[in-house]
Amino acid sequence: MSLTELEELAGEIRELILTTVSKNGGHLAPSLGTVELTLALYSVFDFSRDRLIWDVGHQAYTHKILTGRRDTFHTLRTLGGITGFPKRAESPFDSFGVGHASTSISAALGFLIASEIEKVKRRVIAVIGDGALTGGMAFEALNHAGQLKKKLLVILNDNEMSIDKNVGALSEYLSQLRLKPQYHRVKKEFEDFVKNIPFRDIGEKILLASKSVRHGLKSAIVPGAIFETLGFTYLGPIDGHDIKSMRDIFQKVDVIDAPVLIHVHTTKGKGYAPAETSPDKFHGVGKFDKASGQVFKKKSPPSYTEIFSQAVIDCAARDDKIVAITAAMPSGTGLKKFAEKFPRRFFDVGIAEEHAVTLAAGMAAGGLKPVVAIYSTFFQRAYDQILHDVCLQNLPVLLCLDRAGLVGEDGATHHGVFDLAYLRTIPNMNILAPKDENELRQMIFAAVGKKFPVAIRYPRGAGLGVKVEDKPEKFSWGAAEIVLESQSPDVTICAVGTMVKTSLDAARLLREKNISAEVINMRFVKPFDSGLVKKSARASKLLVTCEEGTLTGGFGSAVAEFLTDEKISTPLLRLGIADKFIEQGTRAELLDMCGLTAEKISLRILERLNEMIFGFLMVAT
Repeated sequence: MSLTELEELAGEIRELILTTVSKNGGHLAPSLGTVELTLALYSVFDFSRDRLIWDVGHQAYTHKILTGRRDTFHTLRTLGGITGFPKRAESPFDSFGVGHASTSISAALGFLIASEIEKVKRRVIAVIGDGALTGGMAFEALNHAGQLKKKLLVILNDNEMSIDKNVGALSEYLSQLRLKPQYHRVKKEFEDFVKNIPFRDIGEKILLASKSVRHGLKSAIVPGAIFETLGFTYLGPIDGHDIKSMRDIFQKVDVIDAPVLIHVHTTKGKGYAPAETSPDKFHGVGKFDKASGQVFKKKSPPSYTEIFSQAVIDCAARDDKIVAITAAMPSGTGLKKFAEKFPRRFFDVGIAEEHAVTLAAGMAAGGLKPVVAIYSTFFQRAYDQILHDVCLQNLPVLLCLDRAGLVGEDGATHHGVFDLAYLRTIPNMNILAPKDENELRQMIFAAVGKKFPVAIRYPRGAGLGVKVEDKPEKFSWGAAEIVLESQSPDVTICAVGTMVKTSLDAARLLREKNISAEVINMRFVKPFDSGLVKKSARASKLLVTCEEGTLTGGFGSAVAEFLTDEKISTPLLRLGIADKFIEQGTRAELLDMCGLTAEKISLRILERLNEMIFGFLMVAT
């Protein structure tokens, strides 16, 4: 396409993204910011041969539209539709599946090494940005790529990071100079000449001195000196909305036989005024009115995140040892208000979950009471730090896992369904899950004073609308509560967190079928109330566990292990999420798909009871 045609296409793509996201929700501002960048890449490289690796994938909607998904783009983030992130099973052009940050450079380097071993000639390009460069993994990959001196191309999409701006004509001149083959040839010839001086010590000293002078000057005048130090040739910054400039530099960069980082500056929300004005609001947005930019919001009770936010603020007002930490999500986790109230006691570490947890461990060892709030799916990245730095030392760190369970349209990369399983195996860890927003507040007040590690997991979205008590009630640590009692239950349902309300509804449906059901709000997954579970198992014909988490290694597994160890033969039915990754869809659709609605839970219980009766009759016969 001509430059004029590409610019016209950019407008059409922007309109399609805007129309679709206004109806479906999605990552609007990042994708609007990379329209021209994506077009420039596709107009130079051949991605049927070359490989394009996106970081996080928030900015990849144009890529999806250009690679055979224009006609299905209206299904974005819906059940059975296309995902919001690159996914290998969805398209051969989605070279690497993403969703979590800071992975692109590592994956791209891996592709490049594989291509060399397989003797396939191709360019491999990683696009990283949107804060992902704050993750340590990105710098590990940069360091390795620079050491290997592979011909890797990294595009730094700078739309909100504090990287220095262009320092003027000299920076542009140096970028153009580096694109000329003779620059690299002269540099290599000079180094070879100095190394071949007969008096070896003199030659090495000259070379060392020349490098010191060059690095000193470069650090003073070139904004990308840190990347140069890591072994990359740095080019930029360049305008990420100027297709011509980007095309020119992408075409010329092939002459550099070394890792290259091109710094591209883009505007989040480009072309849509509301998103340009409020890029944070439109980073990941729900349905909205395209004409006005007004986000549609249903009237609903306060969210679990809001309740958490106020509870931590209230605790911190009483105790000046309480500090709060998050990993690039002060708004998403509700800690933005804490930061405004207690700025010296708030720490946003960027996309660095591992650092966040070990930072908290150090604070706890130093006498503070840290609260770490991160989405459940991202806490997975800090598993070793939770195990080694917090739990092994039995430090009083409170981990608050927001977005636990099924999160909806973001899909498999973002569902927080593994936390119970990966935390339950760690000694000294205590795991809690509230049945409603009031219990969440109680748990936070109870947990911040403990002298050991505690994790509280709670779901995305609105609470149940129960009254939230200002002064939390005290409850016995490790104790469950019976929320629906039966004198001689046919079934006892041991429910965790969000499944308490659902289990109560299921129990009422069972009672309509003359099945006596009791429901226990477990509250604690570890240590769980083994005394009450033992009593209930012996009093019931069937014991049921119900959790919004993976069945493999989850709460149901803990109960199964306990019944086996105690030689209790009561039949056990475990309800939860099967051993597979769950796609995107509304939360209601996904819960139904996983069998975690009141209707489907009651049906599963009836089926198991019938199987038990049939089995008894068969034995009797």
